[in-house]
Parts: sequence; structure tokens; C-alpha cells
Amino acid sequence: MNASRTSRQGVGINAGKFSKEYQNAVSVMTMHPEDMASIGAQEGDLCRVTTADGEATFACTAGNVPEGMIFVPYGPATCRLMNGSTDGTGMPQSKGWPVDVQPIADDDVS
Repeated sequence: MNASRTSRQGVGINAGKFSKEYQNAVSVMTMHPEDMASIGAQEGDLCRVTTADGEATFACTAGNVPEGMIFVPYGPATCRLMNGSTDGTGMPQSKGWPVDVQPIADDDVS
């Protein structure tokens, strides 16, 4: 998994971190369509992303990312996936995380 800033996130933050625009911008992950099919996810499905440090829920969307990689914008959900180590840089590592991605059944949404 790779996390980064997006233009939608930048526009949304101007409306405020608690605005619907910002929350929508940071709650979507992008996957390769074949990766989505391999886990049984469809456009808009909620998926649980788990790292060694935590888990978060994102709406899944198909996009132009390499197979085997997901992209998520920085935001509150992404912070739940990071550990606190910055290796002296001031920013936690946010590229190349090994993750597990599983669709969430409708009756399993909390």
C-alpha cells in the first residue's frame, strides 16, 4: 500500500477536516480492477485494510494503480494504519506497506 496527498484531499481540507468533502476524499482506496475481482470487491464496496499496526475501512474504487498495490490518501483512517516511528524524518513511513485487504460484508459494518 502507498499513501500520499491528493488534490481532492487538498481542496477538501480547505473546507475543514470535519467537512463531508474532506471525509469523502480521505475514505476511498484505489485498487487495480483485477485485484478487486480477486478479493471479491466491487466499486464502492467497503473494505477493511489491515497492517501490523492497525486497521481502517475504506470504500473501494478501481483505478490506474499497478496490480498488487493499493493507494490511499492521507487522512484519519490512514493514521490508524501507521506506527509512530519516523526514523528521524518527522513523517512516518507511508510507502510500500504490506497490507491485507478484505471486503466487509453488509452485516459486518460497524
